[in-house]
Amino acid sequence: MSLCFIDPADAVRAIADSIGREARRQLLGEAVRAWVDEIPDDELEAHYAKAISELDEHDISMLAAWHASMDVGTPIPNRDYLMGAFPALGEHRREALKLAAGFRGEEAVDRGVTEERALETVLEWLSGPRLMALALEAVELYVWDRAGSDN
Repeated sequence: MSLCFIDPADAVRAIADSIGREARRQLLGEAVRAWVDEIPDDELEAHYAKAISELDEHDISMLAAWHASMDVGTPIPNRDYLMGAFPALGEHRREALKLAAGFRGEEAVDRGVTEERALETVLEWLSGPRLMALALEAVELYVWDRAGSDN
């Protein structure tokens, strides 16, 4: 039987509903990364500030360590350092936001926000081509999940 979806977002939703927890979390992570890729450059800093505002100290420390690997100064695991160093990341600002948003998404799920709700929030911001790419990734995760992953 073949599956046919008119909207790639519907395909992502249907696949998310039919895969295991680990694959669903990976799909949510891919959706967050796709969302970050859609953000205009002039809005990155505002989204980064929002993402790090809700992180716990462990995630702040991990993000500061990542900043250190980018040679943007001596890392200090606090929000002021992360915000001050963000512009110096240059072309790596999106990667920093992807990490921060990923940590934030994991914390939201851990606090009880359903993966479905988190995914729905991100899907509405994606362009058609980005949704199609995410749908293809969802299909790959579906196959991986059904092929016997440890879920």
